[in-house]
Amino acid sequence: MRILVHTGKGGTGKTSISAATALRAAELGHKTVVVSTDAAHSLADSFDVHLGPEPVQIADNLWGQEIDARYSLNKYWGVAQDYLVRLLTQRGAEHIIAEEVTIIPGLEEGSQLLWINHYMEQGEFDLMVVDAAPTAETLRLLSLPDLSRWWVEKLIGLLGGRTAKLLRPLARTIGAELPDDEAVTAIRDLFDTLDKVRELMSDPALTSVRLVINPERMVIKETQRTYTYLNLYNYPVDAVFCNRVLPDAITDPYFDAWKALQKENLALIKEAFDPLPVLTAPMFNREMGGLDLLHELGDALYGDGDPTARMFEGLTHRIDPDGDGGYNLVLALPFTTKADLDLYRSPDEITLRVGSYRRNVVLPYALWDLEIKDAVFKDETLNIHFIPKVKAERAHSRR
Repeated sequence: MRILVHTGKGGTGKTSISAATALRAAELGHKTVVVSTDAAHSLADSFDVHLGPEPVQIADNLWGQEIDARYSLNKYWGVAQDYLVRLLTQRGAEHIIAEEVTIIPGLEEGSQLLWINHYMEQGEFDLMVVDAAPTAETLRLLSLPDLSRWWVEKLIGLLGGRTAKLLRPLARTIGAELPDDEAVTAIRDLFDTLDKVRELMSDPALTSVRLVINPERMVIKETQRTYTYLNLYNYPVDAVFCNRVLPDAITDPYFDAWKALQKENLALIKEAFDPLPVLTAPMFNREMGGLDLLHELGDALYGDGDPTARMFEGLTHRIDPDGDGGYNLVLALPFTTKADLDLYRSPDEITLRVGSYRRNVVLPYALWDLEIKDAVFKDETLNIHFIPKVKAERAHSRR
C-alpha cells in the first residue's frame, strides 16, 4: 500500500488537495481511502458527502473517513488509561481530572495515525491519502519522546514482570493497585504499533509526505520549519504543493500588487525547497466542494500524471547528533565547487549562496543557541558542525 500524507499550516487548502489527490488516484484505478486526522474535519465538505469514523464509499475505487480521535484513543489506550485513572482516583484525584492527565501529550492526535498500520495490515487498499493535522506535530510525536519510551520500558516493564507478581499481595494490603497483565500488554502494544507506523512513514518506498503552502511569506517560513523537522526525523518529503495562486486570467488592476507579490513568493518557495518539485494550483472562482471541482483541481496539480508516483528521492538535508552535545547539518550540493560557496548564519536559519543562487535552511530550536565550529565541503556534500557555546569559547581561547 502506498501512503501519501499532506500537511501544512491551517487554511492552506490541504484538505481540498488531499481530496483531489485521492479522486485522481481512484480515477486512475487505484483503490483509495482518504482519511482526515484533523480535529476540525472538513473532508466531508470537500466531497459534499457525509463521512464518519468508518470508511464510506464516495465513488468508484474511492472511500473516505473522518477519524474519531476519542474512538482511536480508547481503542489503543483505553485499558491502560482505565488502570491509571483508578490509581489516581484512589489517591483522591477527581475522576474527570484523572482522565485528562492520564493521556500522554500528543497521544490523542497521534493515535489517529495508528489507522495507517491497520490499513497496511488489512491490505484492502492500494493507496491511503492522509489529510493530516495543520502542522507536522503529529508526525514528530511518532518519534516517541525519550521520557515516554523510558516510562514504558522501565516502569511498566518493572511492574509487569516478576516484581509485580511479588508486590501485588502487598499492594492489596495497603490499598494500592498494580497494573494487571492486560494493562501492561495494552501499553506495550500501543508503543509497538506507534513504532510500526513510524517505520512505515519513514520508508520512502511506501510513504511520501507532501507540504501544502500558499504564496505568503508567513506561511513559507512555518512550512520551512516543518520541512526541517520532517528531515530531522527522516520522514520522506517528495513535493511541495503551492495552492491558491492567482491565475493570469485575472487582469483587474486591483489584483496587480497581489500578483506581483505572489510571483516574488513563488520564487522564494522554489529557492527554499529546491530540489523538491513545486506543483501549483490556482485560486478558483468558487469554494471547493464536490467531485467536479475536485476533478478540476486534480487536473491543475497533476495534468496527466499519477499522484502515487514518487516525485523526489532522498533527503535534501539531515541533522545528526555528534554524540558530544553538538550536531552536524549535512546538505547535499551536487555540481557545486567550494569556490562557489558562501555561508551566512542567523539564529534560526542558514543561508547558502552558490553563485547567484540562494538556499535557506530553517534550523530546529535545538541548534539556535549553538555555534558553528566548522563547515567542511567534500564530495559534493557540505557538513556544518554545531557545538555548544561553552565549547566554542574554550576552543577559541586555546588558539
